[in-house]
Amino acid sequence: MTARLLILLASLALLVAPGLPATGAANGAAPAAPSNLRIIDGADAWHAENDFRLGWDEPPGPVAPIAAIHYRVRDEAGTVVSGTRIPWYTNRIDRPQLPPRPGHYTAEVWFENALGEPGPTASASLHFDDASPSVVEPLLPAGWIGAGPAPLLRLTHPAAPLPISGIRGYAVSLDPVPSAFPCQAPSRCSSAETDLRGGVGGDSMQLERLPEGTTYVHTVAVSGAGVASAVVGTELVRVDTTPPDVELHGAPSGWVGHAVEVTAVAADLRSGMGGSGSAGPVTALSVDGAMPAVASGHRASTVVAAEGVHTVAYYARDAAGNVSGGASAPPSRLVRIDRSPPQVAFAASLDPSDPELLEAQVSDGLSAPDPSRGSIAIRPARSHRQFSLLPTTVAGNRLLARWDSDRYPPGSYEFRAIGYDSAGNVASSQRRVNGTALVLPAPLKAPTRLRAGFGGRQLVWHRCVKVELQRQCRRKVVESFERRPATRVVPYGKGVAVGGLLTTAAGISLAGLPVQVIETFDDSRPDRHVQTVETAADGSFFSRLAPGPSRRIEFVFAGTRTLAGAAGRVTGLAVQAGVRMRASSSTAAIGGRPVVFSGTVEDGEAIPPQGKAVELQFRLPGLPWTQFRTIQTDSRGRFRHPYRFSDDDSRGVRFHLRAFVPAEEGWPYEPAASRPVTVTGR
Repeated sequence: MTARLLILLASLALLVAPGLPATGAANGAAPAAPSNLRIIDGADAWHAENDFRLGWDEPPGPVAPIAAIHYRVRDEAGTVVSGTRIPWYTNRIDRPQLPPRPGHYTAEVWFENALGEPGPTASASLHFDDASPSVVEPLLPAGWIGAGPAPLLRLTHPAAPLPISGIRGYAVSLDPVPSAFPCQAPSRCSSAETDLRGGVGGDSMQLERLPEGTTYVHTVAVSGAGVASAVVGTELVRVDTTPPDVELHGAPSGWVGHAVEVTAVAADLRSGMGGSGSAGPVTALSVDGAMPAVASGHRASTVVAAEGVHTVAYYARDAAGNVSGGASAPPSRLVRIDRSPPQVAFAASLDPSDPELLEAQVSDGLSAPDPSRGSIAIRPARSHRQFSLLPTTVAGNRLLARWDSDRYPPGSYEFRAIGYDSAGNVASSQRRVNGTALVLPAPLKAPTRLRAGFGGRQLVWHRCVKVELQRQCRRKVVESFERRPATRVVPYGKGVAVGGLLTTAAGISLAGLPVQVIETFDDSRPDRHVQTVETAADGSFFSRLAPGPSRRIEFVFAGTRTLAGAAGRVTGLAVQAGVRMRASSSTAAIGGRPVVFSGTVEDGEAIPPQGKAVELQFRLPGLPWTQFRTIQTDSRGRFRHPYRFSDDDSRGVRFHLRAFVPAEEGWPYEPAASRPVTVTGR
């Protein structure tokens, strides 16, 4: 072939391969080797898939035209396992053909010019490994994991043979479900997803921030090519970082007078308080900082018996090793025990200004007196009768009772005080603080005398002006009261004066003291009328009773803290009924028109709704009164009755007639008659 023909063929080759470089170099020059042949996505990196991409740089300066590209792949023994001619120009080769088995391969690339002449070869290493490491199992401490240091996770090593790319490390995930994969891709783990990147020997790590409850640890080994174990290793881990709850039962809130058994009871919602052994759950109690009483499980008890104030501390440890209270001091309760009774004694002397006020002192060195309980009781001295309680007030450490000695028969009486301390211990005493028995006479206060009756101021002063000595005056007044009848009868609508004297038993006048005049009416009125009058300088008093129904009158001096009470003679005030009657005429025609008798019975409030019975009576001169009709008033006490004179014997006779109000149950007045009227028959 001539030189002219060769030049023509080279020109045609440029026309059919317009992408090939044509830099003006001599057509017969051999092409250069690919510049900077490399693996585009990671030189010297292991690939888990046959997805290599080879690339090179554009040749600099003028080069011979490139008509084709050749590459071939050799295995580790140098044997060509694949090769291809690409009849055009490109600066990369995608997915060169590799055998399906892992290994180290070498890719060789060279260019061919238009004359078919090859250039020098460039080579690059291909590392392919899609083998999965065998399963690795997580190794964790047995049992529950508590709030202590983060647990150490260890992994078993994958079994041989290992992938030729080696073991990059391990991927670990914590999941709430038993089936999960540590990495996002189903069988691959990136370098960022590989938690342990220390090779096959980097097989441990601390598990930080484990959530409470049940968690699954999933682990895979990751080859140098990023291929994960086909089987995931799984281990269940139980985490409990919450300490158990502990309650103390049996500790009283206040003082008690007996030994106390206290029990600590623990509960834990996760790891629980079951199990045994030195490292298992325990519950413990400690009294006053002494060696604790420790019991396996959720319950521990101890007995506190000594007197005093004791501190009972209690705590528990659950199955995960968490201790109640943590680093702080365990909770505690106070147990107060006082087994000794209090001391009780009456005051050494009575208060002269208030001798009936009895006082007893209660003392206790531990729990202190109970401010809510205590009593003082009384019985006749030197008797074996049961004590009777007096109304008692507890004021701090004092028991106070008032003895109304006036209400007791004369004689000697002994007293007993019962006191309590705050622990419930009780003690009694019949003695004063000086050791003497408390025995008192009744009446304890100075006795008084009250003499009273009808008469009032007029009677008192009328008697007093005739004598010189005031004491004689009082005696005469008293005698006058005693000689007067116990009941006085007065007409309707009349008030009554009453009076009297208040003295000591020795006759000394008592001035400026209240005396009650109590009126109890005979009708159905529910209330009594009480007025209080004050004695004068000579002990006298007086009052005027208002008009009204019949009544009973009492005179009462209630006494003071130093003077005994007294009562005067009970007197009665009998009030006659008030009745009026008139006739319509003073003459009566025999057989003619009737004479109408009408009138009123007083005190409309006392008249029952059905009215009051009234007897109409007549009398002839020299003869007694005789009833001839009984009529009934209305509810206001009014009555009216027509009477016809029909007997001829009545002519010329002068009749005296009246209305008579008889006694009746529930009627608060004495029988009484109206003033008579005169009617003459004609």
